[in-house]
Amino acid sequence: MSTKDLQDARITGNDGVREVKERVVTAKDARALAEESRIAEDRRPGFAKGIYMGSYNLDLIRPQPADPEEAIRERDFLDRLEAFCGTLDGQVIESTGVIPDEYLRGLTELGVFGMKIPRRYSGLGLSLLAYGRALMLLGSVHPSLGALVSAHLSIGVPEPVKVFGTEEQKEKYLPRCAAGAISAFLLTEPDVGSDPARMRATAVPSDDGSEYVLDGVKLWTTNGVIAELVVVMAAVPPHGTEKGGISAFVVEMDTPGITVENRNNFMGLRGIENGVTRLRGVRVPAVNRLGREGQGLKIALTTLNTGRLSIPALCAGAGKWSVKIARGWTGTREQWGQPIGQHEAVAKKVAFIAATAFALESVFELSASLADAGTKDIRIEAALAKLWSSEMAYRIADDLVQIRGGRGFETAASLAARGERAVAAEQQLRDMRINRVFEGSTEIMHLLIARDAVDAHLKAAGDLAVADASLGSKAKAAVKASTFYGRWLPTLAAGKGSVPTAYAEFGPLSVYLRYADRASRRLARSTFYGMARWQAGLEHHQVFLGRIVDIGAELFAISAVCMRAETLRRKDPRTGAEAYELAAAFCAQSRVRTDTLFDDLWRNSDEEDRKLAKGVLAGRYTWLEEGVLDQSEGTGPWISASANGPVAGENLHRRYR
Repeated sequence: MSTKDLQDARITGNDGVREVKERVVTAKDARALAEESRIAEDRRPGFAKGIYMGSYNLDLIRPQPADPEEAIRERDFLDRLEAFCGTLDGQVIESTGVIPDEYLRGLTELGVFGMKIPRRYSGLGLSLLAYGRALMLLGSVHPSLGALVSAHLSIGVPEPVKVFGTEEQKEKYLPRCAAGAISAFLLTEPDVGSDPARMRATAVPSDDGSEYVLDGVKLWTTNGVIAELVVVMAAVPPHGTEKGGISAFVVEMDTPGITVENRNNFMGLRGIENGVTRLRGVRVPAVNRLGREGQGLKIALTTLNTGRLSIPALCAGAGKWSVKIARGWTGTREQWGQPIGQHEAVAKKVAFIAATAFALESVFELSASLADAGTKDIRIEAALAKLWSSEMAYRIADDLVQIRGGRGFETAASLAARGERAVAAEQQLRDMRINRVFEGSTEIMHLLIARDAVDAHLKAAGDLAVADASLGSKAKAAVKASTFYGRWLPTLAAGKGSVPTAYAEFGPLSVYLRYADRASRRLARSTFYGMARWQAGLEHHQVFLGRIVDIGAELFAISAVCMRAETLRRKDPRTGAEAYELAAAFCAQSRVRTDTLFDDLWRNSDEEDRKLAKGVLAGRYTWLEEGVLDQSEGTGPWISASANGPVAGENLHRRYR
């Protein structure tokens, strides 16, 4: 039987694009693929994992001593990068929508595109902590620079090749990437976002197994417009004795059959090189496949595990910049006879910005340090850092615009044109918004984290958590669950947080660590109550699970700021005293948010909201839409029903060198 018979393909349209026959993908199919693609259980301890189970172990996040020689080497690089960034003008990127070629050449000469690549492969071999600090610098010039570098190093070719590539693949691709061969990651499709079970891009193996033929359309390919190398995710059909499945391939962008058909424009990140990429009969050598067939999603998830930490770094940088702008503006702008920062309504926003900026940097540094150490399971930490940082940084950006008033809404170019300081507050609001969507939207992150957070409960519950399990299976599962919970629940009754002298080494911050300790056990009990109440239906209570995740995120942030404040105090008592003040303010703010989340678990409007949403989708309230114009009507369908994507046109792919 030939490959053609196996691929179950058809020719569509006039351009010869092959696609897998459209199939119905059920919710069960999607869940099964997601479960199959989850990273295997990690038996290493995890601090955040413990938070959700009521086991608050601060020893898991105590700082480890740094290598002094590496610290000097990394500091030297960051100093050179800072000097170079000082010569760049972010408003040039903002006004033209393009990162100048000379900026990219300068970054290449500094080794920026090899920051995370090991030195044995011609990279700089920086730690994640130093890499994140570099992203802060780049993002402070223009966030598009941070997006460019993080898309290349965090999720582009270097990371998956470094982790999953063969030695031959590493020697072939990593030095090129370090030398400035920009890369991209092609996963999303016009009809496929967070549900890869519906992926339509295909990779059909040749009869002799020497190559694959790739067909499909990829959307939102960050760096794809200028990339030399890309990682493409595509579905391999069953063939011979192989099951196939979604697989990852390293592809050269000058391979015949690849066309960049559109450079997308967005509300923010004006310089991002993001496009639509079509693959038509693209022949890729089999040696370019990363890992095994069917391992693509695991490769993607593992890559994102540490790749997500680039977003907290950029958010921390934005927070630090916001403190600087807020301090200068509210200290000098006068209203009613005094600086506006002395009015309590504004002062509260200043306090939120400063305390949260300290927390953003603390959360990033803790997560990156844990990843660098490699001794802990940080899947939940990395995901929490991305989720929490993206939400809080956007709140900071919004508050900064509010503090600046009309000047916050005015562009930096307009401010400069009339002789005022060119503060890009409105730009920051636009640029930071995408972080709540990048690399997993807030809603998807809630579900991903919740799945890991309740993993122990799902294992204990067994078939109790399976909707279509038989009564007999559920009865057996109930016996197993009662054994687990009989041992576990008593451990949540009391703990270190109930002891007044606990965490005394943290001085005035000990009260907040005791609170986090107690709240961790309360969180675990609340999760159990939800599991007992809804069992298999728990997955449908996504807002409840989202609140569970958000509580854990706040407790993680409280822990991070307290640990960082104490670390700074030991290094420098004066700085440490000020860090303690910032940490105390943040913990007080976070505690209020956490208590509100706990209250909302059981007192909310979730049921009413569900009913209303169903009515909206059923068209019951269309009269509510009358009286306005929708000028998007007639410009195209909501979502393209065709895998062919946009109309083929000129290939927009370009190289900066």
